[in-house]
Amino acid sequence: MTKETFTFQAEVGKLLDIVAHSLYSHKEIFLRELISNASDACDKLRYEALTNPDLASGNADFAITITSDKKAKTLTVSDNGIGMSRDDLAETLGTIARSGTQAFMDQITAAKQKKDKAGVELIGQFGVGFYSAFMVSESVEVITRQAGSDKAHKWVSDGRGEFTIEDATRDGRGTDVILHLKKQEKEFFEPERIEKIVKTYSDHIDIPINLNPIKKDDEVRTLNSASALWTREKKDITEDQYKEFYHHVAHAFDDPWMTLHNRVEGVMAYTNLLFIPTSPPFDLFSPERKANVKLYVKKVFITDDCEDLLPAYLRFVKGIVDSEDLPLNISREMLQDNPALTKIRKAVVKRIFTELTKKAEKTPDDYQTFWDAFGPVLKEGLYEDFENREKLFVLARFKSTHGDGLVSLKDYVERMKEGQESIFYITGENADQIAQSPQLEGFKAKNVEVLLLSDPVDEFWVTSVGLYEEKTFKSATRGGADLDKVSKDSPDGKKDDKKTDKKPSNIEPLVAAFKVALGDKVKDVRASERLTDSAVCLVAGEGDMDIHLERLLKQHKQLEQSTPRVLEINPDHVLIKNLNKIASNSQGIESSIEDAAWLLLDQARIVEGEKVADPAAFARRMASVMARGLAG
Repeated sequence: MTKETFTFQAEVGKLLDIVAHSLYSHKEIFLRELISNASDACDKLRYEALTNPDLASGNADFAITITSDKKAKTLTVSDNGIGMSRDDLAETLGTIARSGTQAFMDQITAAKQKKDKAGVELIGQFGVGFYSAFMVSESVEVITRQAGSDKAHKWVSDGRGEFTIEDATRDGRGTDVILHLKKQEKEFFEPERIEKIVKTYSDHIDIPINLNPIKKDDEVRTLNSASALWTREKKDITEDQYKEFYHHVAHAFDDPWMTLHNRVEGVMAYTNLLFIPTSPPFDLFSPERKANVKLYVKKVFITDDCEDLLPAYLRFVKGIVDSEDLPLNISREMLQDNPALTKIRKAVVKRIFTELTKKAEKTPDDYQTFWDAFGPVLKEGLYEDFENREKLFVLARFKSTHGDGLVSLKDYVERMKEGQESIFYITGENADQIAQSPQLEGFKAKNVEVLLLSDPVDEFWVTSVGLYEEKTFKSATRGGADLDKVSKDSPDGKKDDKKTDKKPSNIEPLVAAFKVALGDKVKDVRASERLTDSAVCLVAGEGDMDIHLERLLKQHKQLEQSTPRVLEINPDHVLIKNLNKIASNSQGIESSIEDAAWLLLDQARIVEGEKVADPAAFARRMASVMARGLAG
């Protein structure tokens, strides 16, 4: 087949531009990334050869080889792994087929334009792998031959927008990545520099990484320990070695926030080496919700896509699990509902929960870093995993009206007021914004704490879990808050159980007038026990959908029609008192009362972040009310 020229996917073009201009602070990581890819290729073939031994025939000893050629000005990383077909080359090295890529690249481009150092962290969340070669190269060649095929292909690009693919020759299966280094990158030809990079970043890889001799009399040297890191004793592993293994297995550039390494022996034998990142990856909320833990059996890679190894809400966990009990020739299909894997899953999840609980108790500030990054994902488990819900409740943290920090449900319940029967919450898109909602005025007046829930997942778990320690979850935007049952704190901070002699204001004339004026645009109009400063607010009726959830579903086209809300009015507000006098002295509904009813309804909608239903009518009524006020 003749040479073909292709254009990079738009996102790849942007990424290459950023990489080529040295966004990374340490250029040498290009070698780490290429070695990591070569290791993955060998792992994949080792697995495929379990059921098809012919694929690895003739060369069953896997290895990665580095060749430095100063004369040709090339640095080559070779492997005898699974290799690629022509289609694989075009797909793997020409596109980034991951959801959210375009939005992510726009974010990186913006950071680059602002010369924001956060751009380095952003690109680390994405992981560019092979493309990091262009940091040090004028051009890159890839010669590859897929295991089981007698055809080889060559991919060539200078990283400036296009690449070519043509037929080639290669003695055996595997891949050669040939870097034509830039003039200023001569240091990467030196054996000592190469060895230091391998020792620093790739010593943990259990496949030999060999350096071909530069001089005729030299011998091939193995640069790494070539033993699986997770099989070593913890006392023999340094923090830096753990860190670099995390970078390898997670394809990430941040440092691990937590490392969990333990070996289980007995009825069930397995080893896990797991990491919780510091920074959330860009695709954390991808619809696929794929796990990120690799499964090995007796040090042989099986799969990196095992849904039954960890629940989806722990998809931020990276690392490996190596089982001694599963059969080596197990297929991915056989993994589903496998009893041994189910036991491993339960034990690993329990271990993660135990370590997170320790962190939350001993170092709450450090734990907040974790919760800020991964709390929204962990909360998915509150409605997905009934078995572990109580453990997740222990880990969960929330913002509340109690203060600036995060609170646990245990803290909340311990602070509940006398007469308070429910755990109150309010949902919205921003915690600071919803903290100013008029629906909270009565709660603040009685010093009743309200949880401020601003993650999209909050709408779903809070309505499905029902109870925590026999206390129901209740929205502060729902009718019937029962605040009259709650004791109000006295000025000295003690509970004040005395009943006030204050008589409720009689605003029935105004309520009746508003009901007639607004008709079916509201479900009901009634006096409010929750308002102290605002004139009105909207709440959901008992049994109706929460206001924010309804808005969320409408935004995602999952709900067409809105439910009429209850308009609560504040009997003690000066505006309401004056309007009530007018309504009490009128034989019918005066135009001023009707205009006020609609304006206050629109005001309540605006506070909720909704649009005015009829802007023209709103402007007309506003002008009319202002004209009457000026005339008076």
